[in-house]
Amino acid sequence: MLCASCKGKGLCGLPRCPITARFLARVGTKPISSYMGAAPSVFVGSHGYPAVQGGPLLLADEDRPPAWLARGLSLDDVVNLRAATIAARAPVARVQDAMTEVALSATPVDVEVSFTRPVDFDLRFDGVLTPVGRSGSVRALDVLDNPVVPRAVDKVASDTDLPASQGLAELYRADVDVYHLTNLLSAGVLGKHPRVVPTRWAITAVDDTLGRAQKKEVTRYPSVEEVLVFSHRLYGNTIAVLLVPGGWQYEMVECWRAHSLWTHDFDSVTVDGEGKTKSGYSPIAGAYYSARLAVTGYLQSIRRQARALVLRSVTGEYWAPLGTWVVREAAFEAMRSPPERYSTLAEGADALDRHYGDSSWRAKSTLLPRMRAERTLSDFL
Repeated sequence: MLCASCKGKGLCGLPRCPITARFLARVGTKPISSYMGAAPSVFVGSHGYPAVQGGPLLLADEDRPPAWLARGLSLDDVVNLRAATIAARAPVARVQDAMTEVALSATPVDVEVSFTRPVDFDLRFDGVLTPVGRSGSVRALDVLDNPVVPRAVDKVASDTDLPASQGLAELYRADVDVYHLTNLLSAGVLGKHPRVVPTRWAITAVDDTLGRAQKKEVTRYPSVEEVLVFSHRLYGNTIAVLLVPGGWQYEMVECWRAHSLWTHDFDSVTVDGEGKTKSGYSPIAGAYYSARLAVTGYLQSIRRQARALVLRSVTGEYWAPLGTWVVREAAFEAMRSPPERYSTLAEGADALDRHYGDSSWRAKSTLLPRMRAERTLSDFL
């Protein structure tokens, strides 16, 4: 069970995770001393915060999961693509200007980087971050071209009286996606008192901030009038969503199946939920907020609120953790699909059984029995 909670963070005390170590041999690369090419995003570490190191993420490709999925990349394809990435690393004060230009740009910016020593392959896997193949200490860094900055991004980044949370919400409404927003927050270009934010934290902060803003709007709307079920499967991750008439409530049940990445002989299940407010950080971590963002976004688009139950089932097919984005994209794709429509909660729950693979989630959920007990106006119509 420790593995399910740890997810590669080293809580067992071993110098290298025994589960993920076997993936390191997948790609062989030669050490390099310099790089000239595209920097599509930034990467900031969390070690030693607030004295962190960061810099451009070097990759001759896109760093946007929706684009990878549009190209039909398999899990193996994504791993091989990310094995080629290099996180340029330096005290942020040294590379702040370059990070800002890369983060502001809607397209990759060309850079030239030399490293203090040859950078060798060391692919790391993580439950939140997308894998990074190598990391190198920067000797010199130059930006070779000008960033392409969307007008909305330029406006918000220039407004030093606008809180970062409001800036994120305003940009999201202007169709700036979460991946660009994460770069902006991580590089420290938003807010009244901008500061660099470790990428790990920025990913969840963006999902949480946007989800809370949407939830605030959604709770002013009338309820959905029927039971809706959505689902999607991506890289061995099944996301199934049940929306039931009533005031906003949200629960997520995450199950790593036996003999999947972080488990051994038994399923490992984590449950968390909320009402109009959320207390504390979810034990499900970033996946909780990514899935919630997809649900609140859908409800906002139809101008309704609901009681929402989200199930995540992860099988051994998901052999390498690719980061929180897998849950986000699976949940968004689920909510974009035509819903299954039911007249009763019992029918909707049966549909979740089918998508989830069994009914074991029912014994873990606390929201399901509450929904059975709480009758709404629609029950009398």
